Amino acid sequence: MLINQINFRLKKAKRIGRGGKRGNYSGRGIKGQKARAGRRIRPALRDFILRLPQLRGKSFRSRSKIEYIVNLRKINEKFNEGEIVNLQSLIEKKVIKIRKSDKNKKVKILGDGELTKKLIFSSELMFSNKAKEKILSSGSEIK
Repeated sequence: MLINQINFRLKKAKRIGRGGKRGNYSGRGIKGQKARAGRRIRPALRDFILRLPQLRGKSFRSRSKIEYIVNLRKINEKFNEGEIVNLQSLIEKKVIKIRKSDKNKKVKILGDGELTKKLIFSSELMFSNKAKEKILSSGSEIK
């Protein structure tokens, strides 16, 4: 009798699927994510965020065609009377620095500053309404 009691104490209980009184699966069902230990269901919000297009980073390319913005103040500083203002002259005078990947990008002239010289602007450039107004009022022309 004494030997049976000692063996009973030394024998480890069988570890069945922890929790509840239902035996091996312990109310978890069979297989699948919900039956695993340490399972966490991913929030629906995270799935929604992952489906959104990732715009920034290495593979991002801007959809904007206007890449370079130049103010009239800068043009007034860099150009002399009667000169032609076009994309090539802006690059030569170092008003803008064009990158190799931006060959199709456009240049827009904004109306910040005053234009005191008569210049000839190329029509390949884009102009804001304020800039166009100031250019024409200074006696310059857009060809």
